[in-house]
Amino acid sequence: MNELSSSPRWIAADWGTSNLRLCAVSADGSILAEASSSEGMGSLAPEQFEAALLRLAGGWLGPGVTPVLAAGMVGARQGWVEAPYRATPCAPLAAGQLTRAPCRDPRIAVFIAPGLSQARPTDVMRGEETQIAGALALYPEFDGVFCLPGTHSKWARVSAGEVVGFQTFMTGELFALIAGQSVLRHSLTGQDSDEAAFDAALSDALSRPERVAARLFSIRAESLLSGLSPAAARGRLSGLLIGMELAAARPYWLGQRVALIGSAGLCTSYARALSAQGVPSETLAAADCTLAGLSTLLPGIPR
Repeated sequence: MNELSSSPRWIAADWGTSNLRLCAVSADGSILAEASSSEGMGSLAPEQFEAALLRLAGGWLGPGVTPVLAAGMVGARQGWVEAPYRATPCAPLAAGQLTRAPCRDPRIAVFIAPGLSQARPTDVMRGEETQIAGALALYPEFDGVFCLPGTHSKWARVSAGEVVGFQTFMTGELFALIAGQSVLRHSLTGQDSDEAAFDAALSDALSRPERVAARLFSIRAESLLSGLSPAAARGRLSGLLIGMELAAARPYWLGQRVALIGSAGLCTSYARALSAQGVPSETLAAADCTLAGLSTLLPGIPR
């Protein structure tokens, strides 16, 4: 817990299921300090959130009240306090629709951004809406589709500053479950991924997605019988799952402007997959988009 030479104007909190990431932000928008921990929503009871926040940010606080703007699973039903969903189509964020979390420490006032919901097909998002809002703040002329790869990948169609529809795919979670708990874990030792194996599996899944379950087991069979390398096995698993996602998400990316928001590694894989289909894409850093998105909420909090 590091003390600052001057108190921040506000604190940005990206609070997901597994991790908490904070930025202390000055009045002119510059970042004074950053901190993170593994105290995500999934490991905390509602009464533990304030202490987890103060463990990272306590040394940043001055004598007055510092606003904390938070996005992500902190606002889920199992989080600090539930922040209601806003129904699409709508702007990704609304400054006047924040939920205030109960705090005992008088030095902080915590406000949580709402998520987005969709009636048909039924879907929800938390955290990604803030990144989309940030991307639109950075590129206000954008009209097209945002793809946000991750544990639960999102494809969101944006027009005239509004999210008009989105779809979630559990691709990242499936990869983690298969790689860590299925029989394929014996074939996926190491972290290297073979690009040629990725490309071949991607093409296979895009052309025949109904065969993916069988192609998955072939990874184990080839490891046993043909000496398939761990890097090729990992590349094939990634290619099959991303290919299956792209096959289902075709209405989102076909003929559309596509921008990726996420970690460099995941975005590289998705950009490669899209490029193989003749679809160019641009990549935006998730952290930059989150901070820019939370910044748009400042008018909605008291000074």
